[in-house]
Amino acid sequence: MNLYNLALFLHVSGDIGIFIGLSVQLLCLVPLRRAQRVEQVRLIAWLIRTADVVSVTGALLTIITGLYMALTVWGLQVGWITVALGSIVVLIVPLTAGIIEPRTRAIVTMAREAPDGPLPASLEGQIHDPALAVGLLTGAAVVLGIVFLMTTKPALAGAVAAMTVALVLGLASSLPLWLKRRQNG
Repeated sequence: MNLYNLALFLHVSGDIGIFIGLSVQLLCLVPLRRAQRVEQVRLIAWLIRTADVVSVTGALLTIITGLYMALTVWGLQVGWITVALGSIVVLIVPLTAGIIEPRTRAIVTMAREAPDGPLPASLEGQIHDPALAVGLLTGAAVVLGIVFLMTTKPALAGAVAAMTVALVLGLASSLPLWLKRRQNG
C-alpha cells in the first residue's frame, strides 16, 4: 500500500466521521426540542457536544489528508479542489464557528448552570432558535456537496454549480423551521 492510498482511506474515514457527528447532532434536535426539564437537556446536550468532537476530528482528518493528496497528486489549481477548499473556508468554517458552535455551547452552558426542573424561558428560547438547525442542515448539505466534488471531480463551472445547489438545498431544507417559528410567534 502506498501513502496516497492510506491518505485516501483516512480522508474518506474523516468524511464518515463528519457525517456521523452531524447526523447525531441533527437527530438530537428532536428530543432536545421536546425536552421539558433541564435534566433532559443536559443529557441530550452532552451527546451533541460529543458528536461535535467526532465531527471536528473528522473534519481535521479530512482537511489534512485532502491537502496532502491535493499537493502531492492533483495540485491546488484544479477546479473542484479550489471550490472544495473555498467551500470549507467560506461556508463550513462560518457555519460551524458562527452558528453551530456558539449555539450548542450556549445550550450546554445554560443547561449546566440551570437548576433541575422545568426549562427556563431563556434556555427554551435557545433550544428553539431555528438557526442551529439551519446551520446543521446547511452544513450537512455543503459537506455532501464537497463529497460530490471529490467523487465526480467536475471542472470549475460544474463545481461552482454543484456547491450552489448544495447550499440552496441546505437552506431550503430548513425553511419549514422558519415557517413554523413565524407561525408560532
